[in-house]
Amino acid sequence: MLGFKSIEKVTPGEVSDRFFMGQLTLVDVRTEQEFEQVRVPGVLHIPVTEIKGRLGEIPAEHPVAFLCRSGHRSSLAARMAARHRDDVMNVDGGMDAWLRAGLPSATCPVSHERSSNTPPHGAGFGRPAEPPVRKGMNQ
Repeated sequence: MLGFKSIEKVTPGEVSDRFFMGQLTLVDVRTEQEFEQVRVPGVLHIPVTEIKGRLGEIPAEHPVAFLCRSGHRSSLAARMAARHRDDVMNVDGGMDAWLRAGLPSATCPVSHERSSNTPPHGAGFGRPAEPPVRKGMNQ
């Protein structure tokens, strides 16, 4: 196609592995209502209707994958992002495929405040916690 970059389609499993290891930014472009119902923990939420004006919020240090319900809106968002960067992907099958694959999801109410110890956009997920350092008599 003339004028269009090819957007790589990736499976939910591929994205999950990379996202929870902190190697990829995942952007959910669904509506606020869809996002409230179920979402990937730690995902960056930017509705597709706002993506053009908020591309600057997407960290540039890692590749980015876009996610919607089925893959259509995320492909539109990925095309917009691909005008500004090369490392753009679309999650094939969207959140429907993510859930069918049994990958991590959250259904609790969305907190619009971030505590200081909440990892941003997937960082820290999927890795075992560091054991606490204990000071005892033998040290």
